[in-house]
Amino acid sequence: MALEDICSFKDTPGKWFSASSLEGTFSSFRTTDYNSFGLRRREKCETTRGAPLHFFIPNTAPFNHRPFPPANQSVKVRRPFPLSHGTTTLGFIFQGGVIAAADTRASAGGLVACPAVHKITPIHSHLVVTSSGSGADCMLWERILTREIRLYQLRYRRRLSILGTAKLLSFMLHPFKGTDVCVALTLCGWDKEAGNADCENRSQASSFLTGDSSSSAVSTQGVTAMTCSASPIGGPKLIYVCSDGARLQGDVISVGSGSPYAYGILDSGLKWSLSKEESISLARQAVFRATHRDAYSGNNVDLFHITAQGWKQRQREDLKEEYYRDLERRDRKQ
Repeated sequence: MALEDICSFKDTPGKWFSASSLEGTFSSFRTTDYNSFGLRRREKCETTRGAPLHFFIPNTAPFNHRPFPPANQSVKVRRPFPLSHGTTTLGFIFQGGVIAAADTRASAGGLVACPAVHKITPIHSHLVVTSSGSGADCMLWERILTREIRLYQLRYRRRLSILGTAKLLSFMLHPFKGTDVCVALTLCGWDKEAGNADCENRSQASSFLTGDSSSSAVSTQGVTAMTCSASPIGGPKLIYVCSDGARLQGDVISVGSGSPYAYGILDSGLKWSLSKEESISLARQAVFRATHRDAYSGNNVDLFHITAQGWKQRQREDLKEEYYRDLERRDRKQ
């Protein structure tokens, strides 16, 4: 047959090999590399009457003898040169929703790799993510997060909450703690209020994903009850998740090499009662101050405003325009 012709079995007299005859054959294999997978030259063995048993047969070395790193150690690849990451991203909550802002400069050490990157990525209609760290790592995990949220929505016919999204991302990133993975994402979004009808489904379908206390089993004095309040679930959310699995929730978060300068502006001007235009102006000014002092941040500023109706993106603005506005403010004070 064709298979016998390919394997050179056609001219071999007798029947198929017995198990005893194959034992000596396998012991005569010469293993040169665990990853060669039979791509060596074909050899013939006397115990099998000249049959080429090296024909696409993987090596028979024991699995526990393969040169794989231990489970508690990670494989580190040396980079040709060290890379320093720098950026400025921020987000804060006010009475009109959530503001997310970031610069657009991608830096690699002293090199400006790209002056017009997008550091704010929409995940779905009510969630955007600001990214800091390695550009490749951030893009990869943003895509993974988008896929998992979409799959969750297809399975359970509802969108995963922001708190649940942060917990899911934290679980996925935690195994990479201590490695060279550099990811720092800030989830800026708005959760819709969940009614009592959806509470039971949430507790059954995704109890391990909801990282909040509004849908949980509470046991007091031997009595177990399921509580579900809508107010802690709904509303604006701002959660920071980094590559070691840490989660931090707050009302104002800034990440990156320019974050100390941005915090200086936000701490002095941020109020709950700010209007939409005042909040946008404050975020733009914070990014401008950070880029003015931090060489790794600069070029432009991207702004997103997230409300109960979804996110809205403002037109990208060049930071030099904010510089001229700052000069005008100084002239007015004089």
